Amino acid sequence: MPLKFIIPPLKSTISAALQAKIDQKTKPQGSLGQLESLALHIGRIQNNLTPQLNKPCILIFAGDHGIVDAGVSAYPQAVTAQMVVNFLAGGAAISIFARQHNIDLLIVDAGVNADFDNHPKLIDAKIRKGSQNFLNNAAMSAEECSKALQAGAGQVFRQYQSGCNCIGFGEMGIGNSSSAAVLMHRLTGLSLVRCVGRGTGLNDGQLQHKVTVLQRALNLHKGATEPLSILATFGGFEIAMMVGAYLKAAELGMIILVDGFIACTALLVAHKLYPQVLDYCIFSHISSEQGHQALLHQFNAKPLLNLGLRLGEGSGIAIAYPLLQSAIMFLNEMATFAEAGVDH
Repeated sequence: MPLKFIIPPLKSTISAALQAKIDQKTKPQGSLGQLESLALHIGRIQNNLTPQLNKPCILIFAGDHGIVDAGVSAYPQAVTAQMVVNFLAGGAAISIFARQHNIDLLIVDAGVNADFDNHPKLIDAKIRKGSQNFLNNAAMSAEECSKALQAGAGQVFRQYQSGCNCIGFGEMGIGNSSSAAVLMHRLTGLSLVRCVGRGTGLNDGQLQHKVTVLQRALNLHKGATEPLSILATFGGFEIAMMVGAYLKAAELGMIILVDGFIACTALLVAHKLYPQVLDYCIFSHISSEQGHQALLHQFNAKPLLNLGLRLGEGSGIAIAYPLLQSAIMFLNEMATFAEAGVDH
């Protein structure tokens, strides 16, 4: 069903040389803390003692979800399309943060229930105008899921061809926290209550309704047990495209910056298919969504930031990106003890 990917594990042969280079800088060993492990990780991904960040890019995948009809979101479905317009107009949080740090931002219409005017930053990859309501039917067919995986991979390859070697994925889709919660539950075995969050800001009663609806859907689709069938049954087009995007970026040896709960759930699917995808991932932040915290634990991940974010859009990626720049710059430009004539 999916594209086949070849994702090699990172080579360990350069690790000792990278660590020695880090330790020879004019500082006590380990004194730059997580920046040192970050520099080591980036150097290993690129298998290079002088790694570089070229043409960083964030792709926001947008799609609508039929499960919204069951009342699982505090916002109407129309907000997905409205936010896409906001992204394109430069008025969203991610738009501002991407401008601030000179990160290219592109919006991919994976399956929004609307039509958009042409825009240089908008990519039309629409599979269909929204997924099906998985309370009644599978969210997408196996064929649609495969098309979404291929489309996500294709978008990453285009960025790679343009010279990008550092990429991150954001998302927009009213109802996608419901998809993410069910995917997480079915793929990890954690309790549904542990996986479900307040999403766009549900109150206690709405949250309980969300849990009840999602449990009914799980009971209906007990036969979906393999990663791709789970994705097709409960996912969204934007989530499926992100899965393909993660896998292609890893295959191409790109640095992958990971955002919050929805983005990590897409990564969970990718990880179940190709575990070595995690080697290429840098986790930008830990959000206030309980499901995200549990996923990071599953990945044994050490995120760069803890700011209480829960916005999505790739916002955590853009905010964390300067830390990668700092890690690269100290590795490449900071003087060694010998160069500076400093005793140690």
